[in-house]
Amino acid sequence: MNELVIDTEFITLGQALKLTDSISSGGMAKWFLQENDVYVNGEIDNRRGRKLYHGDVINIPGTGRYVIVNTNGDN
Repeated sequence: MNELVIDTEFITLGQALKLTDSISSGGMAKWFLQENDVYVNGEIDNRRGRKLYHGDVINIPGTGRYVIVNTNGDN
């Protein structure tokens, strides 16, 4: 499992898709989530604004599995 390192309290699912290179721009998030199953903590989620916090796991089939890691100490 790969780590997706953030230095803020949370990121959105749309931002995570961009950080993992699943999409090339934030505007593609809505389309990507309509066309592909993305799992957050084991459940399908298609909300690009879904907040992801330290310890959350996202699984993007075809791209990989990622755990959110917060580096600023606000765990």
